[in-house]
Amino acid sequence: MTSYTIGKLAKMAGVSVRTLHHYDQIGLLAPSARTESDYRLYGEAELLRLQQILFFRELDLALSEISRILDDPSFDPLQALHEHRLFVQAQVERQTRLLRTIDQTILRLTGENMGMTNEELYEGFTKDQAERYPREAREMYDPEVVAESERRVRRMSKAQWNAVKAEGDEVNRALAAMMDRDPGDAEVQELVARHHAWLKHFWTASAEQYRALGQGYAQHPEFRAFYDRYRPGLADFLAAAMAHYADETLRGSEGRNGPSHP
Repeated sequence: MTSYTIGKLAKMAGVSVRTLHHYDQIGLLAPSARTESDYRLYGEAELLRLQQILFFRELDLALSEISRILDDPSFDPLQALHEHRLFVQAQVERQTRLLRTIDQTILRLTGENMGMTNEELYEGFTKDQAERYPREAREMYDPEVVAESERRVRRMSKAQWNAVKAEGDEVNRALAAMMDRDPGDAEVQELVARHHAWLKHFWTASAEQYRALGQGYAQHPEFRAFYDRYRPGLADFLAAAMAHYADETLRGSEGRNGPSHP
């Protein structure tokens, strides 16, 4: 049978040798044997009893009460372990809730918790549009892709979200200023590359998806109106430039690296 010295047992249990001496002195945990030099030795039964003692200490029971419970002939160690487990599980759940509350408070105080409503996400649109666009997106695209896009946005701080919006606005304004050029013009395509990279804040579009998105900008009356506010005709110009980028850049990249997936 394996025996443990008092020092090894103390290290295993995370208590001091002095504590084990005290438990022995009050009759709470006696060693199973002693060496010829009178050193205490503990066996498996003492390990299990010490475990119970420590569990009950977590309940703030007095040592005298713990001794009474453990020495009661009707005491069932297995039943006690089940009860300890329920207690620990409840404590874990409570601590998890506390941590969540603390994290939410920290984020709120530091301004990093966006917690935005659909109206804030669709700032500038009507309430009906803000409620309708997510529903339409799920009908037009893979619902999981749409859900992941929303999760990405909601994980952003308000400062990050404002920066993303500002970046998109900058690209749209720059494209509107180049509408006199061919959609395949090198500088126009550089801006479209920025647009495709900007889109990755929400999802990663393959060539086919990016081309379809551009067509959606031009065909959807409300999105067409959004882009045409920058300059009349921008929705059509952007759709053509996105189609060129999808065909000439993204498809070539997918041919070399394999198709990309959102």
